[in-house]
Amino acid sequence: MSIPHVLAIPFPAQGHVIPLMEVSKRLVDRGIRVTFVNTDFVHKRVIDALTDKDFLGDSIHLVSIPDGLGPGEDRNDLGLLAEAMFQVMPGKLAELIRKTEEKEGEKITCVLADGSMEWALEVAHKMNIPKAAFWPASVALFASGLSIPKMISDGIINDEGVAIKHQKFQLAPGMPDMSPANLTWACIGDVATQKIIFNVMVRVIKSMELADWFIGNTSCDLEPAALAFAHRVLPIGPLLANHHLDSSAGYFWPEDSDCLIWLDQQAPKSVIYVAFGSFTVFDQTQFQELALGLELSQRPFLWVVRPDTTEERDDAYPKGFKERISGRGKLVGWAPQQKVLAHPAIACFVSHCGWNSTMEGASNGIPFLCWPYFADQFIDENYICDLWRVGLGFNRDESGIIRREEIKRKVDQLLDDANFGKRASDIKEKLAKGIVEGGESHKNFSNFVQWMKAL
Repeated sequence: MSIPHVLAIPFPAQGHVIPLMEVSKRLVDRGIRVTFVNTDFVHKRVIDALTDKDFLGDSIHLVSIPDGLGPGEDRNDLGLLAEAMFQVMPGKLAELIRKTEEKEGEKITCVLADGSMEWALEVAHKMNIPKAAFWPASVALFASGLSIPKMISDGIINDEGVAIKHQKFQLAPGMPDMSPANLTWACIGDVATQKIIFNVMVRVIKSMELADWFIGNTSCDLEPAALAFAHRVLPIGPLLANHHLDSSAGYFWPEDSDCLIWLDQQAPKSVIYVAFGSFTVFDQTQFQELALGLELSQRPFLWVVRPDTTEERDDAYPKGFKERISGRGKLVGWAPQQKVLAHPAIACFVSHCGWNSTMEGASNGIPFLCWPYFADQFIDENYICDLWRVGLGFNRDESGIIRREEIKRKVDQLLDDANFGKRASDIKEKLAKGIVEGGESHKNFSNFVQWMKAL
């Protein structure tokens, strides 16, 4: 019997590539071959950042297709990127599938597409290939997409996704509160971009009907109400619960592992870990207030500062900051986050609340300080603070800045209250049970693999 061959295609952003790569590694563990399709731009970043160029071996074949944008165009402009991909990538994907099948002499068993790459399901449908969708974000986000027609008829948004009402609402009991102004498409870029992303969401929801299987990086313990609402999504997460911890395939920046040696020298539960994912950008004032807030806390901290974290290209730190915090603070360009969060020295996680970071923090029993930036991160903050009660949010001043005194106050409030840590530990235990044999996520993934092997 021939080995099943899956073609996996993520949305070209760090928070989408990593979890689909994790699914791919787990498929390989079950005897399935994977061709992993990035855009040319992301493919180069992933290859350049790989520590061991050959470690994926023959099991996961990394390939790429163009995203439709020119070399100098801004791929952080999600509206521009979404439109370009929609025009160019379906044809390129169909071509890649044909070439792969000719070369291999056998058909692709299944196309496994990120939910935001909904057109890939349509390509597979036209080519008569079985298809599965993967949702890397919270199911609450998918549920908000499913609810677009109802939100329009209830007068919460208009038919272009623009908020009409401003009071918070719940899609179902037990789901996070949502604010119309914080709906995912309303938190991305300018008005034109928001309209594009809203239309993408509408297309995504429609295309999901084509999927034979629909899996998500979540757990029935984290999102019971959202999973009941969007009942087609089968939870297989958390995908990042210390599985294959030695592998960093899929990262866009080389990791600085020296920070683990530094963490080894810190006391248990003493270090504030600060990381804002791959998109968050700070203006100079906010960046400096964050730096001074960490200094003011008088606690050890590990802070991930990407090369493009600030709008300021020169040294953005407050004068004398690096000298004053040397020994107590560690600054890195990109950290091996799963290893960091699993380290006994970590006390709390100052996070942008991207879903991967949320799942990683929850899986390691770490309490959060929430600093959402855009898109679905506001929904995730509601989960963390209001439903799971394992974190706190920050208050901004009248000019929209989170001040240093507020940062110190919230760090102290979180770490001086043992209940946050206790609730976080309870969630860690529940999540661990879900992914071992007999757990809900484990069963769902096994069924998914069996379906694929039976094709």
